[in-house]
Amino acid sequence: MKKLLIITYYWPPSGGPGVQRWLKFSTYLAQMGYKPFVVTVNPDEATYPVADQTLTNQVSEKVKVFHTSTREPYSLYKKISRRKQVPYSGFTNEQKSSFFSTLSRFIRGNLFVPDARVGWNRFALRKARQLITEQDIRIVITTSPPHSTQLVGLQLKKEFPQINWIADLRDPWTDIFYYRKMLHLPFVKSRDLALEKSVLQSADSVVTVSDYIKQKLAGKISGQPSSKFHVITNGFDPDDFKDLHPEATKPHQTAFTIGYIGTLADDYDLSGFISAVNQWHKQSQQPFLVKFTGSLSGKWEKQFTLSLGQNIDIHGHTTHQEALSHMQEADLLLLVIPDIEQNRGIVTGKIFEYMASGKQILGVGPTDGDAARILEQTGSGKMFHYHDTEGIAGFISQVADPTHPWQAHREAISEFSRKTITEKLIRLF
Repeated sequence: MKKLLIITYYWPPSGGPGVQRWLKFSTYLAQMGYKPFVVTVNPDEATYPVADQTLTNQVSEKVKVFHTSTREPYSLYKKISRRKQVPYSGFTNEQKSSFFSTLSRFIRGNLFVPDARVGWNRFALRKARQLITEQDIRIVITTSPPHSTQLVGLQLKKEFPQINWIADLRDPWTDIFYYRKMLHLPFVKSRDLALEKSVLQSADSVVTVSDYIKQKLAGKISGQPSSKFHVITNGFDPDDFKDLHPEATKPHQTAFTIGYIGTLADDYDLSGFISAVNQWHKQSQQPFLVKFTGSLSGKWEKQFTLSLGQNIDIHGHTTHQEALSHMQEADLLLLVIPDIEQNRGIVTGKIFEYMASGKQILGVGPTDGDAARILEQTGSGKMFHYHDTEGIAGFISQVADPTHPWQAHREAISEFSRKTITEKLIRLF
C-alpha cells in the first residue's frame, strides 16, 4: 500500500470549504489503495475562524491523524480586541477604518511572514520528519492557506530530496486580493516574494484550483516546465446529499426562495442584485425570501434590511450538513464573486455543491472568469456583471416561472465529483 503525508493546518473540527478539500481527498485516497497520514494542529491550541464539530465524524478510519502543538498570536489578539472570532482573509471580517485593525494588519504583515500561523511550522516539521523516516513516505502534500505551511514542505524537500512534494495552493499567495492591506514594509515584501518563489521552484508539482491562478503562479518562475503546474478544482461528494430530505421542510414554504451559503464581506458588490430583486418583485408581485446562511457583513445586512425589509432571513454559520439542507430548500442559489482585482480566478468551493444540489445558480461577478465558465459548461446557471440589473431580474423571473424548462448537464457536473477529482490527483503521484 502506497503511503502519503498530508500537512494541513485546517482539519476537522475546523470548518469551511478549505477543510472539505483534503478531508474528502484523504477519504477517497484511502479507498483507492493509499494510506494517508495527516499532520495537523492540535484543535485545543488552534485558532479557527469557523468550527464544525460534525466534520470529525467524516474522517475515515483508514486515515492516520497526528496533532501537534503550535505557537500563535491570535489568542492574544482575541483577548486584546475582545472579539470572539479570529480574523480571516486579511481581516475582511474586521472594521477597516479602526486604528486597532490597522495596527493589527501592520503587525501581522511585518512580524509574521508569510502569516501569523508560521509558529506551527516547527512542530509540524518535527512530526513530518518522524513519519517520513519511520514510515518511508515518498509522497508529501502541503496545502495552504496558511501559506506558511508550504515552508514545511520546502524544508522537507531539502532534507529528503527523494520525496515527491506536491504544493497545493488553494488561494494565491502574494497576489491575494487583500495582500496590500497587510501594509508590508518593502524588505518584508521582498522576503515574502522570495519565499513564494522558492516554494514554486522547489516543489515537484504545484496544484491550484483554477486556470487563472495557475497562470499567475506559473508566470512567477522561469526555466521551469509548465507541466509542473496543475489545476485540480474543489468538488462535491454525492454521499453528502443522499440523506437529505428537503421535501420534509419545503411544503409550508410558499415564497420563492433565493439562498446564499457562505461569507458576504464588504468587498462583495450586491447593489445590482438588490435592485434586480426589487424590480422583479415589483413586476411579478410574487412573495419571496432571500435567505443567508453564514457570515453577512454589517454593511450588507443593513443594505438588505433597508431594501428588502421582512423578505430576508439571516442565519449564522452552521454545520456542513445543515448548509447543504439550506441549499436544497432554496428555489434559486446565489453565487457572488468578490468585486476585487484579479477576481477572474476565484472559484468558490460552494459552487460545486450548488451544482450537485440540482438547483439553478445565479452568479454575480466577472462574466469572463473561471466560475462563469464552469456554470456555462455544466448548464448550472449564469454569471452576470455586478450592475446588470436587467439581466439579473430577467434570470430570476425565468427561474421563478414554474413553466420554465431547465436541465443541467449532469454528465458535465459529475466531472466535479470528489471521486473523479481524486483520480486526477493520483496521476501526480
